[in-house]
Amino acid sequence: MSSSNAVVQTVSTELPAMPLTLEGLSVLHQMFRFRWPEWCKLDSSRQADIAREAAVVFAASEELGQTAVYSMLGHKGDLMIVHFRDSFDELNAAELQLNRAALQDFLEPMHSYLSVIELGLYDSSVKLFRQLADRGVKPLSKEWNEAVEETLERQREAMRPRLYPRIPDSRYLCFYPMDRKRGEVKNWYLLPIEERQRQMEEHGMVGRRYAGKVQQIITGSIGFDDWEWGVDLFAPDPLVFKKLIYEMRFDEVSAVYAIFGQFFLGVRLPVQKLDEWLSGRLPK
Repeated sequence: MSSSNAVVQTVSTELPAMPLTLEGLSVLHQMFRFRWPEWCKLDSSRQADIAREAAVVFAASEELGQTAVYSMLGHKGDLMIVHFRDSFDELNAAELQLNRAALQDFLEPMHSYLSVIELGLYDSSVKLFRQLADRGVKPLSKEWNEAVEETLERQREAMRPRLYPRIPDSRYLCFYPMDRKRGEVKNWYLLPIEERQRQMEEHGMVGRRYAGKVQQIITGSIGFDDWEWGVDLFAPDPLVFKKLIYEMRFDEVSAVYAIFGQFFLGVRLPVQKLDEWLSGRLPK
């Protein structure tokens, strides 16, 4: 019997299955193909007008760390625009603002992803649920719910910088969606919460070894999009994406239970230099 199977059989199954989570900013990724043939038909004066208007559209939100534009690598698109906002209403307003700009005539949507910044509280959840169960407090009772809300409120204040960040200024972005397996043989959601907490702790140890080299922002998308989570990795050196993701492949939660979607890579494109990109040059 493997050590992981032994753990599964010995941990308690009486605790609630779903861990507590904290939610922060709403996030939208938009991927576009740029219609270069149509763009090249415009005279230079009209191109300059459109570039100036687009820069104005994005300038304020970029300065606040709420919107960032990336030049994409590969066939999956040419531009990726990432929005961080306080609500879905504000994300929709950002979409509509772009739709009204003349640049939109040259943008062909290829993909999008909607989610919210999420912090999973496995450690806090297991500790709290165990304490309440040991005191004989029934799940979902008034006392239980009050203790849960008190914990969530305390964690919200402690985690506020991670729940409401600016978009990092790093030159490179790697974005990908992912799921946890729900198959007949391996099903993440049927594991006891204490076993999932153990595996997530092991998984997190790998990420902590890359502190200072890459900034990771996890977003939850269950009920919002086709996958369960989105992952944004920001770094000054794109090779760190390969090293981090490859190393994580060897921990149990990824090796056994993870399914990954498409990967999207982008190079940061400051909006004040959008005209350079539209002229076929990538700004330094």
